[in-house]
Amino acid sequence: MSTEQKPGCSVTLNAPVDPGEQLTLLQVHPRDNVLVALQPLAAGSALAEPFAHISAKQAIPAGHKVALTAIAKGESVIKYGFAIGAATSDIAVGEHIHSHNLATLLSGQVDYRYNGCQAPKLSFPAGVATEFMGYRRANGKVGTRNELWIINTVGCVNRAAMRVAEQARKLYGDQIDGIHAFTHPFGCSQLGDDLANTRTLLAGLIQHPNAGGVLVMGLGCENNQLSKLLAASPGVDQSRIRSFNAQQVEDEIEQGLQAVAELVAQMRDDKRTACPVSDLVVGMKCGGSDGLSGLTANPLVGRIADLVAAGNGKVVLTETPEMFGAEQVFMARAANEQVFGDIVTLVNDFKQYFIDNKQPVYENPSPGNKDGGLTTLEEKSLGAIQKGGSAIVRQVIRYGEMASHSGLTLLEGPGNDAVSSTALTAAGATLLLFTTGRGTPLGFPAPTVKISSNSALAGRKPQWIDYDAGGLLKKGQDATEFSQQFFSYLLDVASGKTTRNEQTDNREIAIWKNGVTL
Repeated sequence: MSTEQKPGCSVTLNAPVDPGEQLTLLQVHPRDNVLVALQPLAAGSALAEPFAHISAKQAIPAGHKVALTAIAKGESVIKYGFAIGAATSDIAVGEHIHSHNLATLLSGQVDYRYNGCQAPKLSFPAGVATEFMGYRRANGKVGTRNELWIINTVGCVNRAAMRVAEQARKLYGDQIDGIHAFTHPFGCSQLGDDLANTRTLLAGLIQHPNAGGVLVMGLGCENNQLSKLLAASPGVDQSRIRSFNAQQVEDEIEQGLQAVAELVAQMRDDKRTACPVSDLVVGMKCGGSDGLSGLTANPLVGRIADLVAAGNGKVVLTETPEMFGAEQVFMARAANEQVFGDIVTLVNDFKQYFIDNKQPVYENPSPGNKDGGLTTLEEKSLGAIQKGGSAIVRQVIRYGEMASHSGLTLLEGPGNDAVSSTALTAAGATLLLFTTGRGTPLGFPAPTVKISSNSALAGRKPQWIDYDAGGLLKKGQDATEFSQQFFSYLLDVASGKTTRNEQTDNREIAIWKNGVTL
């Protein structure tokens, strides 16, 4: 499946597009039998060229679909060149297509077959910057920030960890890039795989290269024992970590501040050095998607994924349920049969997770997605996977695990924004690219670049949005030029330019709870 935009479907940086300069309709793929309204269409109005022979049968909101051809009941509705469902009634040319006349074709398990790797060969374009200024750690990994992270083993010491961070910021906040406590409610009353997942996730954060120093605070009697968490974190520089159990010290706040002081004394001498793109680890996520997300922001991120992969960097994509209905696009790009099998297992295991919990596998999109013009899971998934670009899938990893291969890695995780973005960070992502059509203030431990699918959102929520992909809808804009400008901006972020979530201190983690609570 190509991720190339049609000619004329591209963007301007951070500059809201005047409606008079914006395309009004888009046929995403030549095989499509629908158009996407890029601006609201009035009932009875003639469509813009080259579709002026068609009139809108009803008022059609921006981001929603209009029939390009007549579609009989039971026939496939085609978008992105693929079926996104079947018509539940006869649909006339110019008619609004949405939940009232379109339904998913998905059901249950699928018999997948390996047909070799069909991914294109990628090359890094000449004239594009290949370096950023990062912090190279003792283990060779590179961080985009030099922050001190406070990680707690168990929710019982959340408030203590937060108090240490608050007081430490007042004392040392101007000496390093930041001091943050990433608290959570888990770590006790957990068993088996559920406990193991929590421990693995936290271990990924402890070993993250954006953390030039780490303080791990335990309680002492929890299931997630401090000693076992530290043993699960072999990649950490032992000179850059401090830990204690609150039950074993007289004053946990004083003990924490002493540990922070020792770490900051080392961290403040850390310097940024020139690092190649191959040292970047970029996580890709969408949240609050609308009908334009798969046309602007997600393909833009996909082009960045291809640039990073071509430069031998790592790109990580998650949200397994939002691959349902489009998973075979990734299977066709599996590096080998082993990776193909891993993708099949990833998808089928997640479907089984829904079934085991007596939930419909295809209960998606969300109400907000539907308001924005997305109708079926196939449509949402085909738009969502645009973030994965066209690179070879080199690796599939389980929740909490770290990416270890250059190129594209698929990470097990739910669609939930906070859970999946935390998992991307634990997988090693030093930058997160988060596309949105509806908007969200959420931020995570790694710098989180919010990319709006439409200029209206960028104009309405400038404190949330870092980059406006709505300019891709500007007439005559060049997609390649824009993606390279965006890549240059991302290298600036990797070199220390702050994102909105950093400026507003929107940072948090969330852990995927999947087991009994004692």
